[in-house]
Amino acid sequence: MLAERFAIALYSTARAWRVALDDRLKDLAVGSGSWMAIAVLARSDTDLSQRALADRLGIEAPSMGLMIDRLAEAGLVTRMACPGDRRIKRVRLTDAGRERYRKVHAEALAFHTRVLVNVDQALVEQVTGLFETLRDRAADRCLAP
Repeated sequence: MLAERFAIALYSTARAWRVALDDRLKDLAVGSGSWMAIAVLARSDTDLSQRALADRLGIEAPSMGLMIDRLAEAGLVTRMACPGDRRIKRVRLTDAGRERYRKVHAEALAFHTRVLVNVDQALVEQVTGLFETLRDRAADRCLAP
């Protein structure tokens, strides 16, 4: 059945991608989950709340809190209370976090280039659009039974 084959391929490809990227990033002391958090923060125009960061990464708030704890202990991010609501914590990359982002970004880009060598870029663009559409549809709470 195509739907089941697609689901298995999607899951196993995402897992294989994460495992291979984690292996490549281990010397930089950051895994793919932390790398994605750092990348989202680096690309954001404003400081993000822990909740907004968790939502963008698609993870639960407690897991996000633990990840931010590890990133803060490593000196890569800082937490700040929101002036309007001290219960909300905003997260910001430190200078060390920006430097780590540059190094990890370069390594991740080399990995992506190696994996996608000789793959038609128009196809990559098309499949990326498909994944983004599927992600958005899957996240739509209206589709839930």
